[in-house]
Amino acid sequence: MAKRDLYEVLGVSKSATPEELKKAYRKLAMKYHPDRNPDSQEAEGKFKEIGEAYEILKDQQRRAAYDRMGHAAFEQGMGGGGRAGGGFGGFSQSNMGGMGGANFSDIFEEMFGEFMGGAGQTRGGGTTARRGADISYEVSVTLEEAFEGTDVSVKVPTWDGCDTCGGSGAKKGSKPVTCEYCGGLGRVRAQQGFFTMERACPSCHGAGQTIKDPCGDCSGQGRVRRDKSLEVTIPQGIEDGTRMRLSGEGEAGVRGGPAGDLYIFVSVRPHEFYRREGADLYAKVPVSFTTLALGGEVEVPTIDGKRAKLSVPAGTQSGRHFRLKGKGMRILRSTARGDFYVEVAVETPVQLSKRQKELLEEFAEAETEKNTPKVHKFFKKVKDLWEDLTD
Repeated sequence: MAKRDLYEVLGVSKSATPEELKKAYRKLAMKYHPDRNPDSQEAEGKFKEIGEAYEILKDQQRRAAYDRMGHAAFEQGMGGGGRAGGGFGGFSQSNMGGMGGANFSDIFEEMFGEFMGGAGQTRGGGTTARRGADISYEVSVTLEEAFEGTDVSVKVPTWDGCDTCGGSGAKKGSKPVTCEYCGGLGRVRAQQGFFTMERACPSCHGAGQTIKDPCGDCSGQGRVRRDKSLEVTIPQGIEDGTRMRLSGEGEAGVRGGPAGDLYIFVSVRPHEFYRREGADLYAKVPVSFTTLALGGEVEVPTIDGKRAKLSVPAGTQSGRHFRLKGKGMRILRSTARGDFYVEVAVETPVQLSKRQKELLEEFAEAETEKNTPKVHKFFKKVKDLWEDLTD
């Protein structure tokens, strides 16, 4: 089956920037994450496909190779997890001589370790259990919480260490034993001509140990599926789309292996009054036409829960912006704040009393071009235009 174009997989153009690639990957990864799509083979396949596409395109060298040669750039055993530089053809005798005495099987394992089943292994002393996977979780906060910072309690569905066996996978009172097939190395080697091929032990699957009597609660995995409760600190000034990494809070590893990391994606909900652009805030405030005409003071609410007085000069036009310096959002990892921009909008009076109508009519009769120069100028232009058309 022909492989899909990597740019098509991520839904971006070939000219996409690294930031656009990252944004597209993050969006798709969250959409098709197995935790959000349990028991969906299709979602699992898409999740793996977009991960492989991003692994290649995020690396400049590998992306350049793909742009030149397509999927052929990673054939000859390189696969989606291979490193830039080509397949076996990249090793000549002169290359071999310059390795400074390194064991070629170690070089091979570094390049193809995961493909050959060597992930999570250590050298010399056998193997370690496999590291747990990284997971992602989305947290939604209000704009006020983003301003002040807050602690959020979350429950993350994940694999957690089994309390019954302590993560060993063996039934209480027993313990794993050394694998007889590989002698505890977790790897077996086979000589094929010039190359020494290594792969994971087929008996213990690379663990170096086997379990004769597995734990009944975790079926020998050393971990169980459950919700993990955490307190996540959201720092002051955090922006929408920020990613936070919590080391070691991801999935527990198999048989006591190290845990993966937890990535918290923070979304800031839209506000009914403020609009945010970076550290600056914007808001539209209704003001009476008499205040705009005569001048005065207007109180506006600020994001910190206080009120600021805004001086409105006489003759202010609707739509004018006023800047309140240092009244915007807090800036992440800084004591500084952005600015608050207030747009004044005239509110036309409604439900006028008889006396109010009389006063407005008197004002209209006394109104001159000096009071509303833009209105008079506009209608003068319209009048001149019609006269030109009728000549």
